[in-house]
Amino acid sequence: MATRIPPLNALRAFEASARHLSFTRAAEELFVTQAAVSHQIKSLEEHLGLKLFMRKNRALLLTEEGQSYFMDIKDIFKSLHDATEKLLARGAKGAITVSLQPSFAIQWLVPRLSEFNRLHPDIDVRIKAVDDPDGTLTEDVDVAIYHGRGNWPNVHADKLHTEFLIPVCSPMLVNGTKPLNAVSDLSHHTLLHDTSRRDWKRWFKNQQVRSINVNHGPIFSHSAMVVQAAVHAQGVALAQSVLAQPEIDAGRLVVPFTEKLVSKNAFYLVCREAQLDIGKISAFRDWVLDTVASEERNDED
Repeated sequence: MATRIPPLNALRAFEASARHLSFTRAAEELFVTQAAVSHQIKSLEEHLGLKLFMRKNRALLLTEEGQSYFMDIKDIFKSLHDATEKLLARGAKGAITVSLQPSFAIQWLVPRLSEFNRLHPDIDVRIKAVDDPDGTLTEDVDVAIYHGRGNWPNVHADKLHTEFLIPVCSPMLVNGTKPLNAVSDLSHHTLLHDTSRRDWKRWFKNQQVRSINVNHGPIFSHSAMVVQAAVHAQGVALAQSVLAQPEIDAGRLVVPFTEKLVSKNAFYLVCREAQLDIGKISAFRDWVLDTVASEERNDED
């Protein structure tokens, strides 16, 4: 009759416990409780009909049978580890498809991609612009950048920035015939809207200003469009800070008033939970998160 192989979880618990000669350290390595490890060892001993460990003077020791079994299976687990590492290393090359909104691609990702290409010349980044992602990663997408609350199901999401909505306009408006010295001066200018008029309504409510009519001015379907309209002096926009910052740094936009709104939404880097450690996905994710963290540190200095 064929011998039935013990459950893999029990074998992993035994291998880790035998290597450390400690149920506690094995539990820490496997991210489970000590009780769970003890239970797995007990079930393995019952399965084999042999005692694998013994306690002596509060120390955990292998029995003769346990020592022999450990010497035979430890190389198997090492081979499994090495095979997995080899497979993931292969994934560190080739193409990676990134899905994201055009505005974030244009204003943030694309200007920085040359640095990723320099660090990872074996990975080709393919940009897939999507207007309204529904939170579902399609089969042809490895990584996505979504704008929302971060509560998409069945994916791993890393928040990139704390997002603010800030008033921005061309320097030509600030220094023009109708200067912007006070919030009330906005009544003399066109308000530019990003997808809806709700944001300006919230901003004026926070400033306790009720005299300005926000039900005028163009509405743009893409955030990059409202930023560019402001650059071209078509009015004053309430823009997402991460998208407006490059134009502010370049001097093409200014912030006439420091009052800002904390956005309920933010940009998130999203990938499948099971693919976090795949080489090319891990490399891209680490680079994006490191870049965001570095830029935020520089802003604080």
